[in-house]
Amino acid sequence: MDGSLAVRACARAGLPWEDALIVSAHELRRAVNACRAHPKVAVLTAPGAGPAELARALFPQTPRTFVVCEDLDGPDERVVRVRPAEATTRPWNAPQVVLVLDERRPPDGPGWTAHPPGPDGWALDGFDGAALAPETRAFVLARLGPRTGDLVWDLGSGDGSVAAECARFGAAAIAVGPDAASCARIRAAVRARRVRVAVSRGALPSVLGHLPDPDAIFLAGAEPATVRACAARTLDRFVATADESRVPEIADVLAEAGFAARAAAFGVTPLVPARAPHPPAALVWARRAVPEPVRPAPAPGRPVERTPPL
Repeated sequence: MDGSLAVRACARAGLPWEDALIVSAHELRRAVNACRAHPKVAVLTAPGAGPAELARALFPQTPRTFVVCEDLDGPDERVVRVRPAEATTRPWNAPQVVLVLDERRPPDGPGWTAHPPGPDGWALDGFDGAALAPETRAFVLARLGPRTGDLVWDLGSGDGSVAAECARFGAAAIAVGPDAASCARIRAAVRARRVRVAVSRGALPSVLGHLPDPDAIFLAGAEPATVRACAARTLDRFVATADESRVPEIADVLAEAGFAARAAAFGVTPLVPARAPHPPAALVWARRAVPEPVRPAPAPGRPVERTPPL
């Protein structure tokens, strides 16, 4: 990936490059997720993945400003600032870099970084009314595996804690609350963690139809019908809390959808400092099963070679 192109693009746009996240559009979906999560992204374009394709994926849910750079240092150099809607209709001459900017946000102040190398800790304390103990949340994060280029849904947690922590890992995150009060709590938690999370209001599972496909989903208080709807959308990883009596049925739903599921009950009893134990939680986690590779049959009449055991 040619980072020098991104540096030159920022220079032509009159912007510092040090706080820009540089990504390649060869995996368009992951590049789009990076643009959802970060305020300044330099996207190195690829065939079939330029300004128009980025704009269609981002607009209108993720308002951004585009700076499109063509033929940098060449005779046909052009640097154009456009809105995503315009980017889908204008003709482009082999653009090399698209700077995707979130200009709705104020400039980052002290203590902010555009794309930190990683969080300074997992499962932070301080979420008011958190549904999960921090130690349990650490396990949830480990199974969700958030990273730059991923999109994670946080459904029904009520406190935004999972979405906020996934954003600290560089992932794009969407938290869903059922009503205005829950959405206000999520926004307050996200502001306290100084990260960017999209907040959507609606009832499960109907609200899911308006959201882009996620790499991973956290679902609080899972019911089989909602699990089925989530399994149809998530690309890879799923974690849920559930009533222990519903776990076998939820595991069956996930298996029918092509996931390998596991489950366990988690309880945390703090010893130092001594305080009331957090209520135990039943967790279900799953990954989309990868089919075994098909081995070619040996040629007729040819002996089968067997590998000796190690």
